[in-house]
Amino acid sequence: MIDFLILIYSGLYALYDYLTAHVLTCLVPAFFIAGAMSALLPKEKITKYLGKNVPKYKAYPLSVVAGLLLAVCSCTILPLFAGIKKKGAGIGPAIAFLYTSPATNILAIVFTGSVLGWDFAISRIILSITFAIMIGIIISKMFKEAKIEDKKLVSESMEEEEKDKKSIKSGFLKKFMHYHLLIFFITLFAILIVGVAKIGTEIKTVGLIISILFLLVEVKVGFKKEEIKSWLKETFMFFKIIFPLLLAGVFVAGVLTALIPKDFLANYVGSNTVPSNLAAVLFGVFMYFPTLVEVPMAKMFLGLGMAKGPLLAYLLADPVISLPSILVVRRIMGTKRTLAYIILIIIFCTLSGLIYGFFVR
Repeated sequence: MIDFLILIYSGLYALYDYLTAHVLTCLVPAFFIAGAMSALLPKEKITKYLGKNVPKYKAYPLSVVAGLLLAVCSCTILPLFAGIKKKGAGIGPAIAFLYTSPATNILAIVFTGSVLGWDFAISRIILSITFAIMIGIIISKMFKEAKIEDKKLVSESMEEEEKDKKSIKSGFLKKFMHYHLLIFFITLFAILIVGVAKIGTEIKTVGLIISILFLLVEVKVGFKKEEIKSWLKETFMFFKIIFPLLLAGVFVAGVLTALIPKDFLANYVGSNTVPSNLAAVLFGVFMYFPTLVEVPMAKMFLGLGMAKGPLLAYLLADPVISLPSILVVRRIMGTKRTLAYIILIIIFCTLSGLIYGFFVR
């Protein structure tokens, strides 16, 4: 019988580990990016490339590429997902982005290859990209969205651009203002990438200081006070909605980790069967581990006797979704879509592990 105080301690320790490792350098930049997307990014830009009316052959590859560039976990990606969804991205491309980044980012694939072997890494990237697109398409077909009047948005955009051009006199300043939004977002993403990168503390600190100073100059020169206030307001709104749910989910995940017997995985996922793969997927779905932590965890599971099929199934599920992220995703896109998202992940990951384990012993 596990002592109640041990469960509380496990939950609190999970919170402590999460807050010290992720909030400052991961979640804080992600919230600011989400707020900027909502307040500053022209809606017609989102709807042009990721919107509900954009052809699938354009929207989904762009969503996947965007996800590949970000090395973030299933929780850190949530503010970004909320940001692009609020600005008009179609549910399918938004889900493809939500799925891809935690599962298929460059750091995760390289780390997987170096620790577990490139057969795991290649299988992981191919299957994750495939799942991201398929799940996005299926959910977009299941839950139809209203069309967006793109012509009206484009017309409004052209009028705004014309006003901006008339207000700018200096040639250098004109060029800067034309590209300042792009530069601004590149700087924000650079802060996030440096913050989550596995590099030395001194290099990371210098990189963050330089990036933040550059960001402050961009904000001072390129934005009006009303725009800055709107950005900060949207950032706080995302923080207020998402962060408490993340804390609750991380605490519960820590308690569940203490409840699960240590020999559970070795006993129940040591063979390539449907129950073994399903158990591995369910463990990955509901447990929360920071990005890249799933790789050494998988290495440990492999050493304890987990079969390769269930191991891949776990690798495909764990980074993508967790109990904390489920709570937030439900708030963003509703109960029915979230339930469909979870079920599709469980089905695809279980079948993939089963097939992979059949060919790889």
